[in-house]
Amino acid sequence: MTEAAAPASDIPPFRYTAALADEIEHRWQDIWEREGTFHAPNPTGPLADPGHPRAGAEKLYVLDMFPYPSGAGLHVGHPLGYIGTDCFARYQRMAGRNVLHAMGFDAFGLPAEQYAVQTGTHPRTTTEANIARYKSQLRRLGLAHDERRSVATIDTDFYRWTQWIFLQIYNSWYDAEAKRARPIAELIAEFSGGTRRTPDGRPWAELTEAERRRTVDDHRLAYVSEAPVNWCPGLGTVLANEEVTAEGRSERGNFPVFKRNLKQWMMRITAYGDRLLDDLDTLDWPEPIKMMQRNWIGRSIGAHIDFPTTVEPIRVFTTRPDTVFGATYMVLAPEHDLVDALVPAAWPEGTKDAWTGGHASPRAAVEAYRKAAAAKTDVERQAETKEKTGVFVGAYATNPLTDARIPIFIADYVLAGYGTGAIMAVPGQDERDWAFAEVFELPIVRTVQPPEGFDGKAYTGEGPAVNSAAPDRGLDLNGLGVADAKARIIAWLETNGHGQGAVTYRLRDWLFSRQRYWGEPFPIVYDETGAAIALPEEMLPVELPEVEDFSPKTFDPEDADSNPETPLSRRRDWVEVELDLGDGPKRYTRETNVMPQWAGSCWYELRYLDPTNSERFVDAENERYWMGPRGEGDCGGTDLYVGGAEHAVLHLLYARFWHKVLYDLGHVSSFEPFRKLFNQGYIQAYAYTDARGAYVPAEEVVEREGGFYLGDTQVNREYGKMGKSLKNVVTPDEMCAAYGADTFRVYEMSMGPLEVSRPWETRAVVGSFRFLQRVWRAIVDEQTGALRVSDAPADEATRRLLHKVVDGVRGDMEGIRFNTAIAKLIELTNGLTRLSETPREVAEPLVLMLAPFAPHVAEELWRRLGHETSLTYADFPVADPALLVAETVTYPVQVNGKVRGRIEVPADAPEETVRTAALEAVAGSLAGKEPRKVIVVPGRMVSVVA
Repeated sequence: MTEAAAPASDIPPFRYTAALADEIEHRWQDIWEREGTFHAPNPTGPLADPGHPRAGAEKLYVLDMFPYPSGAGLHVGHPLGYIGTDCFARYQRMAGRNVLHAMGFDAFGLPAEQYAVQTGTHPRTTTEANIARYKSQLRRLGLAHDERRSVATIDTDFYRWTQWIFLQIYNSWYDAEAKRARPIAELIAEFSGGTRRTPDGRPWAELTEAERRRTVDDHRLAYVSEAPVNWCPGLGTVLANEEVTAEGRSERGNFPVFKRNLKQWMMRITAYGDRLLDDLDTLDWPEPIKMMQRNWIGRSIGAHIDFPTTVEPIRVFTTRPDTVFGATYMVLAPEHDLVDALVPAAWPEGTKDAWTGGHASPRAAVEAYRKAAAAKTDVERQAETKEKTGVFVGAYATNPLTDARIPIFIADYVLAGYGTGAIMAVPGQDERDWAFAEVFELPIVRTVQPPEGFDGKAYTGEGPAVNSAAPDRGLDLNGLGVADAKARIIAWLETNGHGQGAVTYRLRDWLFSRQRYWGEPFPIVYDETGAAIALPEEMLPVELPEVEDFSPKTFDPEDADSNPETPLSRRRDWVEVELDLGDGPKRYTRETNVMPQWAGSCWYELRYLDPTNSERFVDAENERYWMGPRGEGDCGGTDLYVGGAEHAVLHLLYARFWHKVLYDLGHVSSFEPFRKLFNQGYIQAYAYTDARGAYVPAEEVVEREGGFYLGDTQVNREYGKMGKSLKNVVTPDEMCAAYGADTFRVYEMSMGPLEVSRPWETRAVVGSFRFLQRVWRAIVDEQTGALRVSDAPADEATRRLLHKVVDGVRGDMEGIRFNTAIAKLIELTNGLTRLSETPREVAEPLVLMLAPFAPHVAEELWRRLGHETSLTYADFPVADPALLVAETVTYPVQVNGKVRGRIEVPADAPEETVRTAALEAVAGSLAGKEPRKVIVVPGRMVSVVA
């Protein structure tokens, strides 16, 4: 009979039950909130507290990737990382550190807006209700956050500073020589002072106002551009790349997405490519995450080379300029600007049938191929396994090293937005080019000698250059290795005006506009000429106006030529405004796009430091204390950042970019926002489907006779995500009601290493509940409620077990190995069950070590042990080194490789004593024979050769 099913009269009156856990947990949560237990003192400002027990102590800043507050609330998978950081932060407070741990909400974005469109409910109403629910759920878990520091990106006091940071970026430019951002006013001063040349060389004073503005705008880190974007008529908005599926459709709604050139706000993140890449070496991040960042930035070192044509040169970028002698054809993206100018009226003499695509003229071939390519996604176009297609444009380029005429093709595997949108094709050294050359009967010239025995097609490895000499031009690469050949060809290209060495990036400037309502308004207006003008800081925040219709205008999903109409553009009384920007009242038009959801999450960690500051986004002293560098060469930033690996690229990249701009401008002391990153795993769950494939409620399924059944019907089991549609959601609320929050916390932390994904098993939670019951029973008499604690000293074995566990748990807590720490606490608790009373010298350390994982029951037991203050700032136990040395050692004794006995001897016993004891233990196995050899491995084993 389970405890839940047992009659109330059979349950001891003072047993730790779910009902008692519920009472204890709510009471302690109220105490913590009332007493401000987890308030972390700042060095200065309203949140300073000189009398705090950790004021002036070594700091530790622990940060979670903050959640988007969805209407569904939390399921048991969501809080895994939050409980992990809470356990770590609680331990660190007890270890003597001043710990900042706060929780906020990433609350702008599309889901709330779409709900508003469907229901007419204002996004703020639903979002604030969702935030309230999340806060309630997180509080119920006993998370030790400093609630004074909680922020939401939708708070006007928060997005005022998001807009302020945007203005800092807008009013800055990147000085490539100084390798940092500088105020735009300094750029203007250089132009006007003549120390920096204008684009066309004219003096600054001779430029018109419009020309000056255009020159300056071309340098800004935030700028308006005619950019190729993902336009989704069915949603009426532009989408970021990550919001488009591999099939070229919108992630939400599955509408077609088209490439269009539209005016959009962009951020010049590419200027920071080198620093974003190089500074990864200063970060304590998982290596796979760093590699994902490196790949996304995609720095390539090589050269730009110009190939003359009858129109103008085609510029390519290549990482292997040493192979240019092997360039036997060229490929342009179908969208490349030069294609139309290159196409002649008729096919030139010598055009092969395979090159024409079956069309009578180059123009017809190009138009047909362009139409086919436009229907494919970038992913489809670049797939390695796809058949190579293309058409000859009817024109030739000239190889600048060989003077050979080489045909120009268009092919969909070259993208206009990547590199220069053109490649020199070297089939001898590139597998994709080789495959294309085979299809289109193009010549292949090797320029790197493959090793002996190589019988493949394209050779992509290292080797000496071959077929790479132009004696009449003073260039001979033959015999050189790749590095030396690259250096020599780049020098020749630069000397002879055919190209130059270059570094390029896969990274593209950041599209920063959204045609939506529920986002931060831009602090930008436009004058009568259409020029963008930044609002002065004193006019911030620019608040979102109320609107009646929250949706952007949508169009026929196939209407690629439609144009965005945003919700804000309909509020003409807000859009058209009279302002005095220093030269008298004038009429202006506001920007009607909003910022993307990424904006608030680019800097929220800084606002936690000083959330009540109305003068600055963060006080310099507070920022320096919590996030400043520890010493020379240290990047600074948060001490621990925990979140899912799904944010490994874009969120981290964008936040790093914003932080570096703020660092360059002197607003922060750290040049990276997140010093240490830890990716927690996921809690996954079993789901069950019936014969039709429909999901059935997981909690009603039972396992029997080797199968799974819903009533009498056998169902199929699958393993993966947890979600409402899969009917396998388990909420923390359910677990807290059934067992208490402490049991839920202990179970989640004991399931396995925090960084590893693991399956949820509701039936296994009871094991964690029973562990806490044993801890309770070791200290509290279940029948009387009296303490079962003695002031008499512990016996030697119990004391040694305690200090072994203390030492192990400390190491596990520092290393974020919570599952093994809990296993050690279980070992210690089990060791107390043989005692009639628990020695106080064991009971108190046990409670303190339990506190990070089960803080409510630990506080209750600490109070019952006679302490009048919270254990939050009590010292975490420290092991006595003398008690970590084993008194005795057990040696297995082998005879001819098989264990025949064991001996226990003093840990400091000399080798001769060990040898004698071992021979006595296996005397029967030796049958009176003298051993030939006895080998003693100190502390490990004894091997006897008979």
